[in-house]
Amino acid sequence: MTTSLRGDHVRPLMTREELEAREEQWLAPYAMKSKHTRGRQYPEPEDPYRSVYRRDRDRIIHSTAFRRLEYKTQVFVNHEGDYYRTRLTHTLEAAQIADSIARVLQLNEDLVETVALAHDLGHPPFGHAGEDALRELMKDHGGFDHNIQGLRIVDLLEERYPEFSGLNLTWEVREGINKHRAPSEAAGIEVALDPGISPLLESQIPDIADEIAYDNHDLDDGLTSGLLKEDDLRSIPLWEEAQEAVESRHPHLEPEIRKYQIIRTLINSQITDLIQASIQQLADRHIRSIDDVRACPDRLIRFSDAMLERRKPLKAFLWANLYNHYRVVRMADKATRFIAELFDLYLNKPQQLPRTTRLRIERGENPARVVCDYIAGMTDRYCLEEYKKLFDPFERV
Repeated sequence: MTTSLRGDHVRPLMTREELEAREEQWLAPYAMKSKHTRGRQYPEPEDPYRSVYRRDRDRIIHSTAFRRLEYKTQVFVNHEGDYYRTRLTHTLEAAQIADSIARVLQLNEDLVETVALAHDLGHPPFGHAGEDALRELMKDHGGFDHNIQGLRIVDLLEERYPEFSGLNLTWEVREGINKHRAPSEAAGIEVALDPGISPLLESQIPDIADEIAYDNHDLDDGLTSGLLKEDDLRSIPLWEEAQEAVESRHPHLEPEIRKYQIIRTLINSQITDLIQASIQQLADRHIRSIDDVRACPDRLIRFSDAMLERRKPLKAFLWANLYNHYRVVRMADKATRFIAELFDLYLNKPQQLPRTTRLRIERGENPARVVCDYIAGMTDRYCLEEYKKLFDPFERV
């Protein structure tokens, strides 16, 4: 352990090797230890004071793609209001939930947080409408999937280092981002991952934390927007139970505080069930090591069967009343038109692309994939501004 002088005191400094030794003592036997990483695509000296996964986390936070999440849609388009979740706020909320679960289960929090922070990097503008539009446009050019796009971003598209393209993240973080999809050759990634093995527990947690976050926070945003009404939720058992629990403790709350407390109770009940059910799964399947996790064909981080059934009416309600609300559908249809028209224009007239993007086509890359990368990297705001510049005759270009 190295030391640092501060006044008359000697303060110990924790080195990366000592942090790794602490992981061996603290983490569960089936947790992924930092020192056992399969490493990076391009060898480079590791940081003396950060674990490999903490270093990956920092690289993601400082990436261009991560910053752009601030102006990418969750459900409501960015200009609809400042209160609503964006991809960035959703990502932070999902990471917080994932980190809480990982700590209780004694898993590698650095790896869990890193995968959670990176899980939405590949989302295009305008949420699921944008992804659906690009998937249709790219169906004859190798397809589009936001998880694979996230891998393209960290492997190829982020330009930060003179020695290599991308962020050169560890194998385990890249596996967590990919979520065991199988990229086609047209996606342009030399994946070298292994979809034949089951994902680490540290990859499974962000996946389900993402689901908890977007279900409950979309519900919150839907109520705030007025598209959903609390009275309509009384037929949903999970909501009714949470509401009764809150009102029994605090019968005279202001409506906004009551709503917050109900959402909070919903999230807590689902996290508690998930932790308990996952602990039971680990015991029932006799999971004692990473190899046991890799060999298990089923997800080990999961809700109980009872909670899975109780969540179904809430998810169905959101699908019917929020995601298919006429205002949301209108926003989605506009987004689809914006993206389709921009895609067609860029593909047929690449001279209108920025120079660095255009050079990729001139060097022989698939023009459709280059255009797809460019559009997928846009924020909602930039996409709207670009559309106005190119299609509004009275807008300055």
